[in-house]
This record gives sequence, C-alpha cells and structure tokens, in this order.
Amino acid sequence: MTISKTTHMQYKRVLLKLSGELLKSNKSKKNIDHAQLQHYAEEIIKAHKLGIGITIVIGGGNIHRGNKDVLQLNRTESDHIGMLATIMNGIALRSYLENNGVPTMHMSSIACAMCDVYKQQEAIKALEHGHVVVLTGGLGLPYFTTDTAASLRAIELGAEVMLKMTNVDGIYSADPNIDPYAVKFDHLTFQDAIDKKLAVLDRMAFVLCQTYKLPLIVFDAAIPNALLRIIKGEHIGTIVSDHKEPNIYP
Repeated sequence: MTISKTTHMQYKRVLLKLSGELLKSNKSKKNIDHAQLQHYAEEIIKAHKLGIGITIVIGGGNIHRGNKDVLQLNRTESDHIGMLATIMNGIALRSYLENNGVPTMHMSSIACAMCDVYKQQEAIKALEHGHVVVLTGGLGLPYFTTDTAASLRAIELGAEVMLKMTNVDGIYSADPNIDPYAVKFDHLTFQDAIDKKLAVLDRMAFVLCQTYKLPLIVFDAAIPNALLRIIKGEHIGTIVSDHKEPNIYP
C-alpha cells in the first residue's frame, strides 16, 4: 500500500478510543454487526492511507457491560469477562483491516494465543512501520476502564491527541437523550470536566490526560468521515484540553 506524506495533516499520530457498543446493531441484534464493523474499518483505512499513525483501543460493551448485566458476578470476575470481550472485538477489527490491505498488529494486555502481548517499544515500532495498532484487554487489571487504558496507551505511544467516538456529537452538561435542556460544550478544560463530573470519561482517564497535557476530542461516530476531517484540522465535537479555547486547530 502506498502511504502519502502527512505534512498537511493537523495530527500525525493519534489514539482512537472505539466503544464496543458502536459495533452492535439494534436492527440485527448482533453483538458484532458486519455493517457497523465495516463502517469503522473504512473510517480508519481512510486515515491510514494518509500516513497517519493510528492506535485503536477498543472496548467490549457490545458483548459484556459489567454491572449492567444480570450475571451474578463480583466486580473482578465481571471485569475479566469484559477484557476477553475486547479481545474478541480486536480480532474482528484486525481481520477487517487486514482483508482490506492494512497491515495491523493486534496486541493485548492479557497473554493469549490469539494476539501478541502488549509491549510499548514493539507497538511504537509497528506504528513507525505503517501498521495500525489495535490494543485490547484494557490494562489487564480489574477496576480500570478501557478509557483509562486508552489515556495511558496514548501517552506511552506518543499520540498527539486522543479521539473518542461516541453516539452523541460531543460532551453535554447532561445526557441529551434524557435531558432536553442539556447544553453542548465546544471546549472544556480538564479541570472543568472533572469538577462537573462529566461522565464521558472516567475520572482517572481525565486526570491522566490533564497531567500529561494530552488533548481529548469527543465526537459523533455517525458523522461522515469525522475521523479524517478531525485529523485534517476540522473542529468537530468537543475539545478538552488545558485551556478553554485551545489552539489545536488551524
């Protein structure tokens, strides 16, 4: 595959947090829906063709939602099942990407035969050689979310920004699907997000981003070409950074 230069791009290395719920279809009732998976794979492929270094941390909520499930499990057991669910999603995503000619390395925090064990330097080398890196298994520990894993891996791998795909068009003061008076934020500081207890990320993930000055952009996965447009510098969704009006777009 020919990879073009990235000199005209706003970002050259990003971490994409892909929620497992986005892979599920309400119509087909499938936990991993072909059309959904293909859509997100195509979004990633478009960015990869421009030479962007892309790491993806994928969740497992389409298969297992922890304490929202009816299984009588303690938190540790539930989180272990969730980690395995992310690996299943990672296998599916890697298959779609590779079948479309995109070299992909799937790594997990949990040792298993289906993928490589996550090692920071190997992941960086894969990115430098033009691979998409898919990370699963969270941090391999209970009580830590995949949002926290995404923040930490973004810092470790030198991502310039963390991008979180959701099913709403940014961060709101309340759930816009429930509260008709919810207000959307265009920009937030990390401290604002923490103080307001906004639930788009868990507190630990916000603190990591704040401490290491990693900008976060939350956007609607349904917007056509949203990932590519953000990488090119278009303001889509909500930006969270050190400053109220961050100068991270041209």
